[in-house]
Amino acid sequence: MIDSLGQPQSVLVLGGTSDIGLAAVRRWASTGRPHVTLAARPGPRRDAARAELESLGLTVEVVDFEAAQTASHPDLIAGVAAQRDIDVAVVAFGVLGDEERAWTDHAEAVRHAEVNYVGAVSVGVCLADVMRQQGHGVIVALSSVAGERVRRSNFVYGSTKAGMDGFYLGLGEALRGSGVRVLVVRPGFVHTKMTNGREAAPLSVDPDEVAAAIVGGVASGKELIWVPTALRPVMSGLRHVPRALFRRLPL
Repeated sequence: MIDSLGQPQSVLVLGGTSDIGLAAVRRWASTGRPHVTLAARPGPRRDAARAELESLGLTVEVVDFEAAQTASHPDLIAGVAAQRDIDVAVVAFGVLGDEERAWTDHAEAVRHAEVNYVGAVSVGVCLADVMRQQGHGVIVALSSVAGERVRRSNFVYGSTKAGMDGFYLGLGEALRGSGVRVLVVRPGFVHTKMTNGREAAPLSVDPDEVAAAIVGGVASGKELIWVPTALRPVMSGLRHVPRALFRRLPL
């Protein structure tokens, strides 16, 4: 269970090679020794992530995970929970492809929807089931400000994040009183492998800044956080900009 200082004893990272997910684990490792399960595709990136965390003195297990293979998710998550309670599960997977191809290429549009939304909903339902049985746990859902008000420049990605964000906010309400909490995290532009080569947006952050917010949010019982916090009033203002004006903004 998560102790009085907000330290989990076990962490599951779905999207186990995620820069943000791994940065959060490092943060928890700086104050404790949680057991870590990395759910990701097999390969060099997963091997490197496991080796790095083990070098910090952590016990690390790996499981094969494909976000779009939703039929495999119930058994995968139940299998992890059968070994030990899942104190914190970080839903950290997603795709961010070419914005124009995403709405002109059928397969690419479907891939975005299957991974970012359908896959996220699938694991969310599974995590909620096992954590209700445990009577405790925190689900951390990595959303995005891109879903707060969907922009023309990346509307396929933004729409999937909007759906994912809404699902996890609703899941948190549905789980109220069960001992299980949901923390929705809305970062802006984060310098990660996924955004490498893209022009950074204003108020951009690095994975460790998002990780610090996640660890603090889990410890303090928050339900929704923005990273950086300055994005909250910015996006609140953009939400109310008339559509005719909004489409003229360089977004």
